[in-house]
Amino acid sequence: MSQRESATASLPKELPVLAVLGLTDPGDGDWARLRGLQYSCLPRAMVSRLCAQSLAALAAASLLLGRVSILLTIAWLVMLCGSLYFGTRIDRSLHDADRRRLSSGEVNRQTLSAIVNALVWVVPIATASLFLDPETRLKLWTVLAMLMTASAILLPGVPMGTLMFTGIVGGASVVSFLVSGMFDMAMVATAFVLTVCLGAVEGAKRFLQAKVAEAGMVEKSEVVSLLLREYEEGEADWLWQIDPARRVRGVSPRFAFALGLDPADIDGQPFVQLVAGPAWESGQFHSSLHDLAERLKRRESFSNLLIRVTINGHLRWWELSGTPKLDEHANFDGFRGVGSDVTQQRESSDKIAYLASYDTLTGLPNRMMLTEALGDALKYAEQWRTRCAFLMIDLDRFKAVNDTLGHLVGDQLLAKVSSRLREQMSENEICGRLGGDEFAVVIRDATDLSRVESVAERIIERLSEPYEVDHHTLYVGASVGSAVGPRDGNTVETLMRNADLALYRAKDVGGNAHYTYEPALHAHAEERRKLEFSMRRALERDEFVLHYQPVVDAESERILSFEALVRWNSNEHGFVSPGKFIPLAEDTRLIVPIGEWVLREACREAVNWPGDTKVAVNVSGEQLLDPNFVSSVVSALANSGLSAHRLEVEVTESIFLRDATMARAALEKIMALGCGVALDDFGTGYSSLGYLRRLRFSTIKVDRSFVQGAATGNPESLAIIRAVVAMADSLEMSTTAEGVETEAELEMIRGLGCRKIQGFFFGRPMPAHEASALFRQWDLRQSGSAA
Repeated sequence: MSQRESATASLPKELPVLAVLGLTDPGDGDWARLRGLQYSCLPRAMVSRLCAQSLAALAAASLLLGRVSILLTIAWLVMLCGSLYFGTRIDRSLHDADRRRLSSGEVNRQTLSAIVNALVWVVPIATASLFLDPETRLKLWTVLAMLMTASAILLPGVPMGTLMFTGIVGGASVVSFLVSGMFDMAMVATAFVLTVCLGAVEGAKRFLQAKVAEAGMVEKSEVVSLLLREYEEGEADWLWQIDPARRVRGVSPRFAFALGLDPADIDGQPFVQLVAGPAWESGQFHSSLHDLAERLKRRESFSNLLIRVTINGHLRWWELSGTPKLDEHANFDGFRGVGSDVTQQRESSDKIAYLASYDTLTGLPNRMMLTEALGDALKYAEQWRTRCAFLMIDLDRFKAVNDTLGHLVGDQLLAKVSSRLREQMSENEICGRLGGDEFAVVIRDATDLSRVESVAERIIERLSEPYEVDHHTLYVGASVGSAVGPRDGNTVETLMRNADLALYRAKDVGGNAHYTYEPALHAHAEERRKLEFSMRRALERDEFVLHYQPVVDAESERILSFEALVRWNSNEHGFVSPGKFIPLAEDTRLIVPIGEWVLREACREAVNWPGDTKVAVNVSGEQLLDPNFVSSVVSALANSGLSAHRLEVEVTESIFLRDATMARAALEKIMALGCGVALDDFGTGYSSLGYLRRLRFSTIKVDRSFVQGAATGNPESLAIIRAVVAMADSLEMSTTAEGVETEAELEMIRGLGCRKIQGFFFGRPMPAHEASALFRQWDLRQSGSAA
């Protein structure tokens, strides 16, 4: 509903008595607004009411003097002044009541002020019945009757206040007359009170009717003014008229203004020539002008016909409606109609259509347009017995760029990626953005399947070249999954889903590769789905167990700690490799509850080991960025009784690529508890030295690839291990060499200065009872050496 309509609808059609009194709020009309109109009379009548009350008070006081204690009279006058002050404050607060809605609380406060004032006036009535003679009582009644009448006259819009005042004061007077035996006066007073009350109600209805009529007239006047203003200021609608020869006649000034010409120059000109502009000379009309000319030629009515015109060299869009006119003999006498310039609306519609079909960041077709293009390609392939293809593209390492350098750099990178992608397209292909860092290509004719492979390889090669963005040199690769229609699916949804499965396969093998859909991928996806379902119930079924791999002192070979490693023996799938279920757990965020269980179980087991033996627990990025991670560590330590210094949390550099600030804050809290933090797989990431400078790790773990490389004499691996050991020693950090499997590797690592060693040479990951047995074996070995 428009604003004008809602305003008119706020005025009721009927005025029920209870509603006028303020006791009900009918659904017909905005009564909160009407209360404002009613109570707007209070501030204007405030001075008159005070004068009437003051005169009545003086008259009453003069009647009481000499007959009643002067102190009692003064006390009553003070009470009256207080009641009037209270009422005056309320009346002043309603100075803007006619311009707003009135709350029920404001109405109740005004009624209460009338009641208080009436109760004060009861005092002289009660006094009169006790101390005054009948003649004086009649004089006092006369004063009170005038006061009640003044209330009804001065407050026509507030009947409830008048009724309360009249009812209380008049009722008290009637009771006074009855007590005094003046029954005739009691009847007269009763009749007077009823008359005043009925008059107050009727006066209130008339007052409100007048206000409603006045408001209605104002609103109608506003509506008319608004319509006239819109017509005068809008400059949008105009009239046109042509004769049987289709020449302009009876020029409307606004029509001349729309054409940008003087009215004298327009009269008699061919209508179509005027709107065609320069195209009239060349004959290259827009199709909409042909449509207009045909309708005029056939003498048929038309409505809201959209035509493109040229006015002073500018393209405009007009909306025309026309009807043939006939003379008194029913002969055709030309056309008359109306027109509007709808250029702005047309441009808005075109913009909306563009936004619905194109991605605003890259300017490429969006998912909706790609879906339509793929549907058209499938129809073409079915019609001509050819093939089409859908390629789904995902950028490798884009998330790391977005998280470390910010979304602004990420958006600029996406724009450059889209530009390169567009370069690779021919007339047979269309590329677009699906969302995020996902793009897609529709190949209309993919009968030659080598064409699909060629397009995919070109895309991977081009998108993998370095980018210069905001003074940064960035490297991102691309993974591509493709599906061929109708071989791999004869619907849009099927083809897109199968291309997505192929893309997942390309990402699964490390990215920067192209995979074509194979039916086996469905089996792989189904296996993954079943594995995820089983893993969601694995904790409840106690299917996870922890194995422990020892970490020993490089010189004495004494056990310093164990790394806790989770294993899964599923009821449905048997033993599931960690390399298979842990990435799945991270993708589905199940790693968070699994990681909490690992923490609790590892701490509970470590309490049984000798007092200086530590336990190391791997923590993924999903865990570390979980808001409850620190509290879960505290809970695991508290419930197990394990000292904080015996727990070491192992993290990899990849956790810093998502939210370095949050990851660092969580690790600092862990360190503050007294726990150690080890940096795992050191040297395989991107920013190791930067993180070493910001966080004081307890241990740096040298990746097993460097250990194996050094064992074969690889000079780079040897140099890296020496540099890591030297750097760790200078930073007062310990080093652990991973993957030591032979005596030769052990001696080499010792020679390079690593303090701790972990690998199959000293033990594979083992159940908890076997790990405990290693301590007994060490004790026996030490006893044998001592003997």
